[in-house]
Amino acid sequence: VQLQASGGGLVQAGGSLGLSCAASGRQYVFNDMGWYRQAPGKQRELVALISRSRTARYADSVKGRFTISRDNAKNTVYLQMNSLKPEDTAVYYCHVNYIGSELWGQGTQVTVSS
Repeated sequence: VQLQASGGGLVQAGGSLGLSCAASGRQYVFNDMGWYRQAPGKQRELVALISRSRTARYADSVKGRFTISRDNAKNTVYLQMNSLKPEDTAVYYCHVNYIGSELWGQGTQVTVSS
């Protein structure tokens, strides 16, 4: 199974972007699905997490601006990012865990200009 993320890009501050991450290959029942990000010189951090029952959790820095969702039938997780700030600039990675294992996507660059 592989995760393929898409939707990153360059946007001005205050703008919006949507990310998606779809699983391909052998299909599993994913438990938590989430998005992490890593800015240059910083550690990777959790952005948002959503359980299979769609309970969501967000980093304080993105609460009220980002929305995570998932489509269990398509094994896809989404991240809608609104009111973007320059400090949101990072490589965004999707992540899933399932039956005692985990998987990372390849990362997609999000750049927010001031």
